[in-house]
Amino acid sequence: MKTKIVIIDDHQLFREGVKRILDFEPSFEVVAEGDDGEEALEIVETHKPDVVIMDINMPKVNGVEATKQLIEANPETKVIILSIHDDENYVTHALKTGARGYLLKEMDADTLIDAVKVVADGGSYLHPRVTHNLVNEFRRLATANGQASSQPLQPEIRRPLHILTRRECEVLQMLADGKSNRGIGEALFISEKTVKNHVSNILQKMNVNDRTQAVVVAIKNGWVEVK
Repeated sequence: MKTKIVIIDDHQLFREGVKRILDFEPSFEVVAEGDDGEEALEIVETHKPDVVIMDINMPKVNGVEATKQLIEANPETKVIILSIHDDENYVTHALKTGARGYLLKEMDADTLIDAVKVVADGGSYLHPRVTHNLVNEFRRLATANGQASSQPLQPEIRRPLHILTRRECEVLQMLADGKSNRGIGEALFISEKTVKNHVSNILQKMNVNDRTQAVVVAIKNGWVEVK
């Protein structure tokens, strides 16, 4: 069965661009569009989508408030927020309302498609740069709480070579650095397809659903350097 998608964005040209990208994926079907959070609830009730792609800045009812209303009425609704803001306050506020994903509008087509697939499967997906900013916030809070006041947060990095290959460890570190698949490929001189294979292997070996969870687990275990 195809993944049914609703797009809510008040900028028609951007919305059409997103729809065009999604239409190229055979497993996706855009079933409806809207231009304001106020009508999002009605659209979702009518079309019962698997994933809602929601702009954060809209007139009348913004994307965060609309997401809150949607999930209160339809707890199974999976929402991906679109935003121009990479500040962790925006991200955490959106996630607290129940959003499963957070993408920056500068995303490329592969990132959008990957995000929809991950969220539709029950995982969560953050834009790579957002992940990097949250890692920095994690480090700041740890320092503020006295966990790293007298010594570095991670004086010794213990690579998870018991479950990952050396190449997979390199890819995991770059995920924590906030690099996209394309950025990882360019840094390691490998194709994006090879990067995707490495990421899939990492998720399977670490027993996590998505790259964001992989980064969180890696940080907690001291497997990556927090820069």
